[in-house]
Amino acid sequence: MCGIVGYVGPLAPSNRPLQVTLEGLARLEYRGYDSAGVALVTPDGLTSAKKAGKLANLREELAERPLPDATVAIGHTRWATHGAPTDANAHPHLSADGRLAVIHNGIIENFQALKAELDGTAFTSETDTEVVAHLLGRAYEETGDLTAAMLAVTPRLEGAYTLLAVHADEPATVVGARRNSPLVIGLGDGENFLGSDVAAFISHTKEALEMGQDQVVTITADDVRVVDADGNPAEGRRFTVDWDASAAVKGGFPTFMAKEIHDQPKAVADTLLGRTDGHGNLILDELRIDESILRSVDKIIVVACGTAAYAGHVAKYAIEHWCRIPVEVELAHEFRYRDPVVSEKTLVVAISQSGETMDTIMAVRHAREQGAKVLAVVNTHGSTIPRESDAVLYTHAGPEVAVASTKAFLAQITACYLLGLYLAQLRGNKYPDEVAGYLDELAQMPAKIQQVIDNEDQIREVARAMKDTTSVLFLGRHVGYPVALEGALKLKELAYIHAEGFAAGELKHGPIALVEEGQAVFFIVPTPRRPLLHNKVISNIQEVRARGARTLVIAEEGDDAVNEFAEVIFRVPRTPTLMMPLVTVVPLQIFACELAGAKGLDVDQPRNLAKSVTVE
Repeated sequence: MCGIVGYVGPLAPSNRPLQVTLEGLARLEYRGYDSAGVALVTPDGLTSAKKAGKLANLREELAERPLPDATVAIGHTRWATHGAPTDANAHPHLSADGRLAVIHNGIIENFQALKAELDGTAFTSETDTEVVAHLLGRAYEETGDLTAAMLAVTPRLEGAYTLLAVHADEPATVVGARRNSPLVIGLGDGENFLGSDVAAFISHTKEALEMGQDQVVTITADDVRVVDADGNPAEGRRFTVDWDASAAVKGGFPTFMAKEIHDQPKAVADTLLGRTDGHGNLILDELRIDESILRSVDKIIVVACGTAAYAGHVAKYAIEHWCRIPVEVELAHEFRYRDPVVSEKTLVVAISQSGETMDTIMAVRHAREQGAKVLAVVNTHGSTIPRESDAVLYTHAGPEVAVASTKAFLAQITACYLLGLYLAQLRGNKYPDEVAGYLDELAQMPAKIQQVIDNEDQIREVARAMKDTTSVLFLGRHVGYPVALEGALKLKELAYIHAEGFAAGELKHGPIALVEEGQAVFFIVPTPRRPLLHNKVISNIQEVRARGARTLVIAEEGDDAVNEFAEVIFRVPRTPTLMMPLVTVVPLQIFACELAGAKGLDVDQPRNLAKSVTVE
């Protein structure tokens, strides 16, 4: 998501702080962003510049209105969360006296409560970050020390953050802090660096220092001091970066897709952030629908295309179970042409990573013309679909560069779970403690996804061995069915081979004719805690194995019933049934990515495909 750079050099002012910062921001462009800005401490005080749009816009601004030489600098590329991508909402944000600047990656969940304490303060943006700037400014007035100010403010912040701050009165210092968001220290010779990741400073030093949770770092040209939340000295793990600047755009991964698969625990965690108010009630990002209308909804229609449609299929199971509202899933490009039954009591949920999918835009417009309310689930602020919808639930997955979707898919599923729980809470289908229990289960999912990723070597080895395979089938039941569809789509998109996903119960109704000696068949096995579903899929595995198929099984840890019938088993953590897609799809993503790579294909930009389909 946001890119952050900090630099401290020699006390003699020069243009190096600005140039190093801009270069670092350019290397962090792979994270995606919609605005950029810098703040410098100069002999005349603090100065800053920021512009919406790409880094080139900021460079043009600096060419027209150059900033003076400086001793320290901080820079930021923003991926919008609170507030649209505008000049005003771009970082850095300044304290009331204009002498302190702060940049931020993450979400401050309690910013509204903190903002209420700042009554009388003039705000110039819609961001949560500006609240932190004003709090730090007040704390600095009391302490006269930037590190002390950071230590005073950060315990009051809830959520996730990386913060960097500079002050006009400390021309040789940058102070940073982190919680649930990355910050790495670059160790130079007569200069030091801070960055969202090592790509920010890889061309200047390969020596780096990790920061721990809730730690605060103060860097000068010759010193790095790290303390814990209580101000006690702390030590980070020092390491040497083993890849060069040319790999920085992908964060050290061979492809953007590989990187984005590894981003998924954070994408899910960030999508869950800031979703409850002070009373534990779920909230949406932008709700322009009266709650009485949502209580009266008698049908939900999900409109989406491709991978987003499969996220909608997962949502159907969860929302119908929790809310007892019938849910239909429609391909957006078919929706308006078949004269759908839509009324004022219909809620249309439009799912799109980019928010610019033309088929889905046209479906949204048709639904609203018929009187339905539309709720958008999108990843990109300021895009068309949320602007034309009545409510918005943003997935905070960060940018997705690879054409084939991975982390956006998991974030969309997570957002749909939140929507289902929101409606269940609003309509009285679930008690508050039940909703809280589901949220606790969701909060455990990032760690479970990470556990699957940590075991990727087995999946990759199997994929490389199968690089000459010409056909793969995918079978699943219940929520495993849309996972099978998504697994097949990934393989078609990336490896250009025949792949089909089926509901496992359909096997005997035709698809079993495709099974011959050596046919590769993936099975997404339900948890044994749902014995009826589980036993049915075990029977399906036996059926294809008896006909010579090669069986590749995704099953829970401890599920020994699959051992006898599976040639290969990919294990996933024990997970509640409705949430299993968040872990069971990950091996299929890794498999498709690795198999395509083994075939020498372009994983990030498959042939004939585009990231955002902006024509019908």
